[in-house]
Amino acid sequence: MSKVQIDIVSDIMCPWCIVGYKGLESALKELAPNIEANINWMPFELNPDMSAEGQNITQHIMEKYGITQEQSDANRETLTQRGKDVGFTFNFSQDMRMINSFDLHRLLTWAKTQGKQHELKMAFFDAHFTENMPLNKNENLVNLVGSIGLDVEEAKRVLDSDDYSQQVRTEQKFSLERGIDSVPTFIINNKYSISGGQSANTFKQALEQITQEA
Repeated sequence: MSKVQIDIVSDIMCPWCIVGYKGLESALKELAPNIEANINWMPFELNPDMSAEGQNITQHIMEKYGITQEQSDANRETLTQRGKDVGFTFNFSQDMRMINSFDLHRLLTWAKTQGKQHELKMAFFDAHFTENMPLNKNENLVNLVGSIGLDVEEAKRVLDSDDYSQQVRTEQKFSLERGIDSVPTFIINNKYSISGGQSANTFKQALEQITQEA
């Protein structure tokens, strides 16, 4: 059996991040038990300067990329179908909001110390894209923490403090220094990288080649 380390640079606000992960997940299921992966999520903020209340997601996308309402709707349809293809449900709504994700990354860094980083990341993706849950409200974050068996009182303390802020910033700086300026980016064995919401077949071929070379 070959073991690989996969660091995934991503933001919960990025729909292609969950699409890409689901492709990777399918590839790893196909490759098991010959290839086993340790997954580590690394922070990235699509909107580091955004205010706490965030912005309507349709308005944000139209302004950021200079596209029309029709183009935005078409992009959502494409994402919704890609989600279905990989087993993830996107429920886009007109009142969804793009928010700054720094506190989410702090909680994920804390959850890693508890062995629950991956579970919390999946809970955040489901909450944001499937359930349309506002993730800029601490009570929602605390409820999600509790739903995967983590200590809600400790989560409240983390949110009310500056804990893990420096670690998040350090990891973000590390990724930027490696030239990573878009997400998702999958770094395999600290040497190879795959960008974007790739298919299971793309990941499968890459992992087979990497482990053969190793």
